[in-house]
Amino acid sequence: MLGVAAAAQYLSAPGQSYSVAAFKDPMREGLQLSETNYSLAYGVATVLSACLLPFVGRLVDRFGARVMLPIIATGLGSGCFYMSTIDSLAELYIGFCCVRSLGQGALSLVAVWLVGEWFQRKRGVATAIAGLGGGISVMTVPLLNNWLIETYGWQTAWVTLSLAVWSVLIIPAILVVRDRPEDLGMLPDGVDPTVPEADENPKTPEDAVADLPRSDSWTVKEVIRDLTFWKLLSVPSTAGLVGTGLVFHQVNLLGRHGLSPQYALGLMAIQAGFATLVAFPAGWATDRYPNRFILAGAMLALAIATSLVLYMPFQWLAIAYALVLGSHGSVMRSTANVIWINYYGRENQGAVRGVAWSAMILASSMGPLPLALSSDFFGSYEPALLGFLVLPILAGLAVWTAHPPVRPANSSEQ
Repeated sequence: MLGVAAAAQYLSAPGQSYSVAAFKDPMREGLQLSETNYSLAYGVATVLSACLLPFVGRLVDRFGARVMLPIIATGLGSGCFYMSTIDSLAELYIGFCCVRSLGQGALSLVAVWLVGEWFQRKRGVATAIAGLGGGISVMTVPLLNNWLIETYGWQTAWVTLSLAVWSVLIIPAILVVRDRPEDLGMLPDGVDPTVPEADENPKTPEDAVADLPRSDSWTVKEVIRDLTFWKLLSVPSTAGLVGTGLVFHQVNLLGRHGLSPQYALGLMAIQAGFATLVAFPAGWATDRYPNRFILAGAMLALAIATSLVLYMPFQWLAIAYALVLGSHGSVMRSTANVIWINYYGRENQGAVRGVAWSAMILASSMGPLPLALSSDFFGSYEPALLGFLVLPILAGLAVWTAHPPVRPANSSEQ
């Protein structure tokens, strides 16, 4: 299950900002679009992805990953193929809507849902392991895209992504995936319920499954009325807005400081490599320490990264920028994914996470646009970057106070 989840996170790349960033200038020039028009198409597609996520989350809770994963993978591969055929702004809107909603949105959600169902006490470490797929994707896909675009053109690069999604995800998902360990008479974390614990009688699978605290899960209606939810939500929303903006425009942002496009894209590999190194410590810490403190640290890292993009007196500080942003991304792929099920339970995790990710993706849809507008109208990225600097500081202060919630007594809302 971890292998499938990791592969799904890796191949969500066609809808992720770090992958799309490599296509921006070649496609924009080929389609003769302004930077604002291109960014606006990307933003509109991201808004649609966000609006669909709560619905997708409910579908995953109802039908499971075994049904939903092959369907989503088929759609994402088709969307990538369509992107290779576009020749107008209207078609770009349609293509972006497909890859953003199915890649960044639905496919990522299913991958994290699967880990949440199969792990409980080791959920942080398991999420970190599955998140390696995303980290390796950031490390390799931008460079692969850049090579394909320079060698064969951006149309062939999109076809290659399409074939990769179809070949890796569809058949393995059908043959391997099982939605929950209970379906195989097991418990989360790989526990065999028929094996007796010390000084205890063996439990039947039915008895052991009945002991799981699924009844403690919150409903979506309860969650959105809880103040803690909104404090937690400030973190992924800020990460979506600021992080997406930085990655989407990374070539130009670092180009202001004299760095070449190849070097700027190469930094994504360094960023992802460091995120991979930090993933296991982040997952280990998630299982042992208050998640809110770890998320506050991630917001501090994002603020530092934004400061480095604003003021970079020495080019070697670009390495520091990549390392800090990598540590932030690692926490977002581990702690920020786990905290929803840790705080609000397993029963409705897809629906709850769908609402949270919807807000995050809505925020990420706005990320590229302020920087593009700042560049087009002010001739500089600095006005938007100054605004970006304030947001993670405020989000870090908010999540620091986000104590684990207490479920409302006698609540019967479904």
